[in-house]
Amino acid sequence: MSEGADLEADRRLLRRAVTAAGALALEHFRTGAGHWYKGPGQVVTQADLAVDGLLHEVLIGARPEDGWLSEERADDGSRQRRRRVWMVDPIDGTRAFADGEPEFAISVALVVEGTPVLGAVFNPASGEQFEAERDGGARLNGTPLRISDRRELSGARLLSSRTEMKSRDWRKLVPESEFTTMGSLAYKLALVAAGRFDGLISLRICHDWDLAAALLLIGEAGGRISEAGGGSLQLNKPEPRHEGVAAAGTTALHRALVTRLRSA
Repeated sequence: MSEGADLEADRRLLRRAVTAAGALALEHFRTGAGHWYKGPGQVVTQADLAVDGLLHEVLIGARPEDGWLSEERADDGSRQRRRRVWMVDPIDGTRAFADGEPEFAISVALVVEGTPVLGAVFNPASGEQFEAERDGGARLNGTPLRISDRRELSGARLLSSRTEMKSRDWRKLVPESEFTTMGSLAYKLALVAAGRFDGLISLRICHDWDLAAALLLIGEAGGRISEAGGGSLQLNKPEPRHEGVAAAGTTALHRALVTRLRSA
């Protein structure tokens, strides 16, 4: 695993790449540029491709021996032969981005032997830059994160997507909690890590690129995150898919959320 000076160099590289990617994303944001569908319900914009290209050029250009996994680039499986892999979602929350809503984020993580060691979730529209380093804590614009200490579902402030609020009756499943809908899974999880919300639930299929950076953020902030059924999130497997996600600031609230999700 990268340590010491090497990890510090990786951290500087990651920050430089994400900052540049954020500036590029803002050049495309709210310009009226078109979008299209790469699959049912899967929106993509020119910004997704441009930001992916920039991140690949900067990160792999500096670390050509590293592997790569991105939502916008075909996965040839070579990442599984690499000790170090960059996991990237160039624009997480593309629908919100395309609609001109500031609820999207650039999500990048360096995963070493299946474990995230560096992570960044950057919302350039709001200026919020979340960063985490394994065993080094998590920060928002340089300030250490403080995760929620709520233990009970009663009064819990939970996050979900607009799509799931329409398709699943979360308020019936968890009537004692308050729900807020928002785009970008990575951004929502970062807000949980920051303690602005107590937890998040989702039964939608998600991927390593959605979760790798946020997994580190929440872990370093002291919270809990898992697949919706409670299983641990394993990264860089042959199929980088996960059956939903549950996250919370405390073990007790996380356990309560998983219990409800199992009954959904």
